[in-house]
Amino acid sequence: MIEPVLISDFMASVRRPGTSAAELIGGVGRMVHASIGTKLLTASVFDIGKRQSRRIHSENLAAYPLAGVKPIEDNRWTEIVLRQHRVFSTLRIEDIAEVFFDWRLIQSLGCESNANIPVVVDGKVIGTLNLLHEAGYYTAERLAPVEALLPYATIAFQFLAKVLDADPRP
Repeated sequence: MIEPVLISDFMASVRRPGTSAAELIGGVGRMVHASIGTKLLTASVFDIGKRQSRRIHSENLAAYPLAGVKPIEDNRWTEIVLRQHRVFSTLRIEDIAEVFFDWRLIQSLGCESNANIPVVVDGKVIGTLNLLHEAGYYTAERLAPVEALLPYATIAFQFLAKVLDADPRP
């Protein structure tokens, strides 16, 4: 369940003139921390046609800066998240290592479990919320609040899409 105060704060930000995309993504991040839990949250947007992703939010800028684009690799993660539009989660660093080249960095941050939550609009993944935590953390039970979070994540990512359309530098 999402705490009502977090929903009220988020919706107040949506309605407030001049709200930034960063504020909205941050609001969704607070909901994620409170309802699911995460040691580290990042968010990414995708250009499927160019097969590229770009990080647009990071709670650890030293490890995961907001710079540049990276290619989308074709692997099990791509199939589950970008094609099937389902949450991708792992419980062990070995599973993370199969799909993410930066698995050693992830492990060095004390994380060995992940969840990637796709935000889908008009049949396309427009972004993902990317969560990292200790080994064994992202069980189905812990991920149960995902559906309740998606409306707010969708609002935030659609707002971000407008910003990116106007100026490709968020």
